[in-house]
Amino acid sequence: MKIYETHTAPSPRRVRIFLAEKNIPMEYVQVDIAKGENLSAQMRAKNPMVKIPILELDDGTCISETHSICRYFEEVQPEPPLLGRTALEKAQIDMWQRFVELHLFMQVGMCFQHTTGYFKDRMNPINEYGVEAGKQAQSFLAVLEERLAIHTYIAGDHFSVADITAVCAIDFARVVKIKVLDEQIHIKRWYALVNERPSMQA
Repeated sequence: MKIYETHTAPSPRRVRIFLAEKNIPMEYVQVDIAKGENLSAQMRAKNPMVKIPILELDDGTCISETHSICRYFEEVQPEPPLLGRTALEKAQIDMWQRFVELHLFMQVGMCFQHTTGYFKDRMNPINEYGVEAGKQAQSFLAVLEERLAIHTYIAGDHFSVADITAVCAIDFARVVKIKVLDEQIHIKRWYALVNERPSMQA
């Protein structure tokens, strides 16, 4: 079993943190996305969307999409639970995971791709779209601030995949100068708390 990834990219980091929390060892194969190695026929056969990370099982079965990979490992090794225990916990974590992924993580990604031109050899960057995506990401931090004013972690009282997605988004957002504001003290409290976890070094 192995995972194809790029160590500096935010999506693979989400998986590494998830696996570190579960203490699951993994072989990582580095793919240079800057050089377009993920666009090769070999990688396209593993994931037709040519994105990383990609989990390849021992029998050659491949699973892509970060959250899908995490769900696979949650089913294989439920402890510690990062996607919830009860029906309510699972639904709440899934809800906040989607909120964070759609309104923060993806917006930061679109801001990066469209304002930096990093992938201009394979896409048509539209600067105005990237700028607007950055504004949307910054606005969502206000939603997180309100949420974390009343909860220890994003989805409730326990660390979950929603926190992993959020911290990876916030760290990557610095590249495009999107930052937690000084007055967002509850995000800062949460950020310090999650960064005490050894998994954050994964």
